[in-house]
Amino acid sequence: MRIVRLLRQKGAHMLRCLCARRTEPSSTDTEPQLKGIVTRLFSEQGYYLQMQPDGTVGGTKDENSDYTLFNLIPVGLRVVAIQGVKAGLYVAMNGEGFLYSTDTFTAECKFKESVFENYYVIYSSTMYRQHESGRAWFLGLNKEGLIMKGNRVKKTKPCSHFVPRPIEVCMYKEPSLHDIDEKQRSRKNSGTPTMGTRKELNQDSTDHEGS
Repeated sequence: MRIVRLLRQKGAHMLRCLCARRTEPSSTDTEPQLKGIVTRLFSEQGYYLQMQPDGTVGGTKDENSDYTLFNLIPVGLRVVAIQGVKAGLYVAMNGEGFLYSTDTFTAECKFKESVFENYYVIYSSTMYRQHESGRAWFLGLNKEGLIMKGNRVKKTKPCSHFVPRPIEVCMYKEPSLHDIDEKQRSRKNSGTPTMGTRKELNQDSTDHEGS
């Protein structure tokens, strides 16, 4: 248990150090200016987060899959963009709590990165939360490795807990922020590509909250 705890702490510490910092501005706007990491995100549910070439996000037991590699790009103080290395798409969450993948970076692609008390890392939407309670909406995988609706995920449950397993440090260009397409923003989960640049994902949207 001590070794596992140290690994969680080390991964979380590296993530805080690397992803929350900006480097000194470079001489030209086209050069990479942000120091982030390539990492795998291992869920307490026993799955690695993965993004397939078509943008589908879910969990897999295959720890060697290239589809489990993600760029974690710092886009604010303890705020990151999560981008699939192979697909080149960003993970995003809409106003209904559904996760989707997109090649357009918007405010829905920003996730607050927090280290939980057990050294797991949790990711919450910076844009959406429960209206009445103010509870954050989190990235989560259920026991079957399926993506869950953000408003059904609690930070105290294993479904929201991830262990970063950093591969390497990389330099990134700052993503260009685009406005959110209002027509797409309110669409319910369809599991099919929309407008050729966005894929809404099949996910657990049942009324019970994940464990």
